[in-house]
Amino acid sequence: MADKDETTRLVAIACDHGGFALKEALKSALSGVTWLDLGTDSAASVDYPDFAHKLADAIKDGKAGCGILICGSGIGISIAANRHAHIRCALVHDVTGARLCRQHNDANVLALGGRTTGDVVAKECVEAFLSTAFEGGRHQKRIDKLGSC
Repeated sequence: MADKDETTRLVAIACDHGGFALKEALKSALSGVTWLDLGTDSAASVDYPDFAHKLADAIKDGKAGCGILICGSGIGISIAANRHAHIRCALVHDVTGARLCRQHNDANVLALGGRTTGDVVAKECVEAFLSTAFEGGRHQKRIDKLGSC
């Protein structure tokens, strides 16, 4: 993300079996990113909440500044991630959504669908997510209200 120190530049990435191929494609396509790969390590069936929780813990513990989550549709893994109070996970399908989730919503996790988003679009989404800063201002009061839900 467009932040300062080394920890915030480390990007956690995790997926279930439905997102494994896209996770590997993103890691190869975005070689300039320092990845903290939290699994899964194959296309064998696993449960997406386990990997969403691992990624949320890595952010909470300061091991990474932001994250990318991938499951088949992106829906389940984003729901699991958003169960954590410190996570603002946005499921996106295009570059505009990836940019706006950072600018307006200060998202710290991007979710993608491994079976619904192609490699090229996913790469563009991750690049936009990582290079866009939160605008703050009028958006901050809305982010503050999320803590009271």
